[in-house]
Amino acid sequence: MKSNLKIVRTDRELEMSHVDASLRELGATLVTLPESITERELTQELVDADLLLTCYTKISRAVIESSPRLRAIIKFGVGVDAIDILAAQERSLPVVNIPDYAEETVAEGAFALILGLAKRFKPIQNAMQQDGWVWPEPRWLANDLAGKTLGIVGVGRIGTKVARMAGAFRMRVLGYDPHATSMPGERFADLGEMLEECDFVSIHCVLNENTRGLISEAEFSRMKLNAFLVNVSRGEIVDEAALLRALQTGRIAGAALDVYGQEPLTKNGHPLSALYTMDNVLVWPHLTFYTKEAMRRLEMETLERCMEAIEGRLLTVKSHDPRLRAQKFGVLFEPNSVC
Repeated sequence: MKSNLKIVRTDRELEMSHVDASLRELGATLVTLPESITERELTQELVDADLLLTCYTKISRAVIESSPRLRAIIKFGVGVDAIDILAAQERSLPVVNIPDYAEETVAEGAFALILGLAKRFKPIQNAMQQDGWVWPEPRWLANDLAGKTLGIVGVGRIGTKVARMAGAFRMRVLGYDPHATSMPGERFADLGEMLEECDFVSIHCVLNENTRGLISEAEFSRMKLNAFLVNVSRGEIVDEAALLRALQTGRIAGAALDVYGQEPLTKNGHPLSALYTMDNVLVWPHLTFYTKEAMRRLEMETLERCMEAIEGRLLTVKSHDPRLRAQKFGVLFEPNSVC
């Protein structure tokens, strides 16, 4: 390996100690940067870099075009919406992600949020913390899941696993996904028609130009007044201003969110700061993926992709995301890859 190999890893807030230590043991110069890095600062750091590891940081065309030595971009995570894939393709710069390290993990997280909403975990826990005990009064009445209807938006690997868990709770499962070849439960071709029947809606589609703002004012208007929304995918899939209005006006019964269009969520000065005060809303800090087992898988596979790039091999693409599958240089598509 070249002794002057330089690797830049953004989003150092997400600790990857095994990855960092392993790359340094190989003799590479590893620079870790915060998620808040500016485009200008990132561009300056990448001028002489050979490899970029990134998670949430925006990797723009300007960044890519100003990185002449860069040989690959490795997203240590799933969604690639923050990376200008087209700019990378024009430079014959391979981009890969790690799509399957946390499928079951995120599905479990989504279902935990569904349970939390149904059983009123937040207001009851808050009351226990404040008063020490609560008695069975109408304000604490929760909901059974058995017999309720769950609608899944995006029935890929994660959505399918959520559907399986819902079946164990004897829920009726509906699915909306124009691209799914097979689907558990009942398939709906019209999103609005599905929403009209749902007691819970769980979002699991990728973010792209077709799904940005997919759940907006019109969709909320078709949901039941007693319906709950769960989003563990990407914040921008939901029109968040419309969601806030729906919650404030009682158009829907509540929501649980792990993702936001602007992260981090903050108690003050954020478009969604009002969510903190709502007993019918669970706010989670983008951590449904974060378990010991999932992080172990993420680090191991990230290192595998790094070694492919360092050793000059083709980088393995496991995702079926059409943006990644359109690449024609430096990649190897794994059969039966992740949808």
